[in-house]
Amino acid sequence: MPKPHRTLFFKYFFTLFIAVVMPLALGAMGETWFGYREQRVHLTELLRSESRSAADRIHTFTDGIRDQLGWLVQFPWTVGQDEQHKVDARRLLRQVPAISSVSLFDGAGVQHAMVSRLAINRAGEDTNAPADPAVAELREGASKVWYGPVRYQRGSEPHMTIAVSGNRDATGFAIADVNLKLIWEVVTAIKIGETGEAFVIDDIGRLVAHPDISLVLRGDATADAFNRLRRDIAKSSDSATETEDIAGRPVVALAAEIPSLKWTVVVQQPAAEAFASIRASLWRSLLLVAIGTLLAVVLAYWLAGRMSGPIRVLEDGAQRVGAGQFDHRVAISTGDELERLATRFNEMAKELGLSKEKSDRINRLKRFLAPQIAELVESAGDDAVLEGQRREVVAVFVDLRDFTSFSNRNEPEVVMSVLDEYHAAVGTIIVRYGATLTNFAGDGLMLLINAPVSCPNPALAALNLTIDMRSAAQSLAAGWRERSYGIGLGTGLAMGPATVGRIGYEGQFAYTAIGNAVNLAARLCAAAIDGQILVDQAVASAVDGHISLMALGTIAIKGYDQQVPVFAVPPDAVATSARP
Repeated sequence: MPKPHRTLFFKYFFTLFIAVVMPLALGAMGETWFGYREQRVHLTELLRSESRSAADRIHTFTDGIRDQLGWLVQFPWTVGQDEQHKVDARRLLRQVPAISSVSLFDGAGVQHAMVSRLAINRAGEDTNAPADPAVAELREGASKVWYGPVRYQRGSEPHMTIAVSGNRDATGFAIADVNLKLIWEVVTAIKIGETGEAFVIDDIGRLVAHPDISLVLRGDATADAFNRLRRDIAKSSDSATETEDIAGRPVVALAAEIPSLKWTVVVQQPAAEAFASIRASLWRSLLLVAIGTLLAVVLAYWLAGRMSGPIRVLEDGAQRVGAGQFDHRVAISTGDELERLATRFNEMAKELGLSKEKSDRINRLKRFLAPQIAELVESAGDDAVLEGQRREVVAVFVDLRDFTSFSNRNEPEVVMSVLDEYHAAVGTIIVRYGATLTNFAGDGLMLLINAPVSCPNPALAALNLTIDMRSAAQSLAAGWRERSYGIGLGTGLAMGPATVGRIGYEGQFAYTAIGNAVNLAARLCAAAIDGQILVDQAVASAVDGHISLMALGTIAIKGYDQQVPVFAVPPDAVATSARP
């Protein structure tokens, strides 16, 4: 299935998109990212400053009341001093407007005076006064100060109790009811941007102060939501946290603790407002990216249109050359790289024509020469090396044993399958050694070494070739025997002078050798049994010292008046490293 073609417009659009739009997009992303980081740092500093400022003001407020109460419990109680303590308590109410009432107790926890802005003042021992929980906490605990829970008087103003004990048990206790309206004013005055706000929650999540007083009056109803918000902030390691407020709206928040009261001051700003500048910057960047994309489209359209004409000319030329018209030339006059490309295209067409002619000549040579020999003949520039001449050659004949009976017993498909395996195995070896295949008749092969291309040691090369062929054939024979084919390989070699050259007629040539060595090699191959490589005296003498041969004595050879000495290659012989 052919791959789908992509238009030139698409390719140029994609290229210009990468070159123009991507830098803009990356720049926008980088600006947005770094702007976001800087805004986070700015928000952290702003929220931390506001929360700590509020926490410090609340802490100063409660510490001031604690210190003022401490002056009332400096001296032990004595008989007749109730009125004096009452006077001191009135003076404290004038100095600290946030205190609504003050109760004074002796070391035994008995109330002796109570001064209030709203109730009737009392002085003297009042044993009927109910036990105050603040006194119980101070008498049982190790701390000298006790802060009570927040409560609301008349359902509106938040109040809390602050109790202080003297340094000695005899000095008693001072308990003040404190109006926390000042704390509400502190958090109400905090504005983060347009809609950011601050609020205070106690240790169990109840609101102490909030700009929306209705949330404060709901008491424990919102405690879980505020505790969740506090846990989210605690995970941020003292930096601004992106989370959700109790209404589920995205906010950026930070908190500061008031350890003495176990309160938490939380300041928050809606995320939409906090990152409004980042969104504005992002929209500006997106606008630039859109403009860049439009510019890329326009440029791609213009360039594609300008190049489409010459490209079509080149495409037509490529089709003609691909169809074999190597004399076709293209004409483009643009004065740029396209014109140079057309020039290179014409040069390529010319080279292809020459290469086609060379390839045809080589293919004709490969019909009777090894591929590498055909290449050498072509590189010489003529085929003079194929003309008849007298050469010292090694003739090699290879034949399958019992192949005739095998082919008579089996179907043609089986016979051809075996021949394919055999030719593939020995053909690779023939090419590797650069031998010339002169005869290719079914199971029989005739090879020449040292013709037409010279070989430094033709006898050794031929013997190495036949040893490798025998090894390959034995590997195949193992599989053949499993299929009960019973086929083997016999080989014969002989060396001597022979007349070599090209014979045949126009359009059908063959390269062969004629001489005594060729006839003797053929007779030795016929005499060889399965796995046997027989060589003549000339080959044995030439490889002496390289490969050990076994002398078989002299045998009678058809066509020869005298018996011929014959040698055999041992079954375990391996090819040496020599190559032709």
